[in-house]
Amino acid sequence: MRRRDFIKVVAGAASALPVAAHAQPSTIPLVGYLTGGSLPDSDVIAFRHGLNESGYVEGQNVIVEYRWGGGATRSTASALG
Repeated sequence: MRRRDFIKVVAGAASALPVAAHAQPSTIPLVGYLTGGSLPDSDVIAFRHGLNESGYVEGQNVIVEYRWGGGATRSTASALG
């Protein structure tokens, strides 16, 4: 193999590595927390504590989205019937 051919092969392989590294993005679990209350309560604190005990750190290896209903008690089941 000639020197130029060898350099072409090495350069081609080096340029393909970053593309291969981005082929499969890492997936971080997304957890939704929904409650009918209006403010974060002791359940949220317990939920976060349980996540930490399980090895999950919010913002690092798990994403949690919180939603509060503002005290509304109407659910889908009661709305239907």
